[in-house]
Amino acid sequence: MRFEGSRVLVTGAGAGFGEAISRRFAAEGARVLVSDIDLAAAERVTGELDGALPFELDVTDEAATQAMAAAAVEAWGGIDVVVCNAGLPHRAMPMIQMDTADFDRMWDVNVRSIFFAAKACVPHMGEGSSIVSVASIGGRRPRANLTPYNASKGAVITLTKGLAAELAPTVRVNCVTPVSAPTGFDKVAMGIDELPEKLEARVVSGIPMGRRASPDDVAAAIAYLASDDAGFLTGVALDVDGGRSIG
Repeated sequence: MRFEGSRVLVTGAGAGFGEAISRRFAAEGARVLVSDIDLAAAERVTGELDGALPFELDVTDEAATQAMAAAAVEAWGGIDVVVCNAGLPHRAMPMIQMDTADFDRMWDVNVRSIFFAAKACVPHMGEGSSIVSVASIGGRRPRANLTPYNASKGAVITLTKGLAAELAPTVRVNCVTPVSAPTGFDKVAMGIDELPEKLEARVVSGIPMGRRASPDDVAAAIAYLASDDAGFLTGVALDVDGGRSIG
């Protein structure tokens, strides 16, 4: 197993991508700290994984992020992989209608949290360790009425590249840029639990592989980037988009 004995931290891990990511690393032998703002959700996930630890974390709180890193170091002696998955979408709307406080909250969750995690964890990470963040294909190909979200995910890509240049060769830093997936994003962005059939067809029509991403697709890509199989990759924004970004 690629991560036998590895010490892995995952943010936003109580559901969706984060839950799938935690399960993937655990299945490959890692000890996983499952952090989420919803402690009950984190505890539910850890209850199904051997050797996992739950942690209640508001990723916008720098002191709490430092405490998360300290908890991992106390339990395991160090940190090998950090997955910055926590993210916040917003209801699709014209930019001029978005409240500035909501924009600030999105920037705090989607961008500043990665900066906080890197500051907290890098001092405890050794050679061959890895940080992987979840951006979005919207950071490369913005969509109308999601301008603040697109901008925040574009910043994740740039932050990834900057950290990669700064932390090499000790810590590799990469990110994934998923396409639309059937997670909580649709409920927030569109105000619905599931896409209507016609809208689903329209979304999928722009994806050459003929479907949206799944949490397992994203988890597999992140596990690859964090593994020795990707040992010469850093500063990469890997499109997990079924070909949507082609052309």
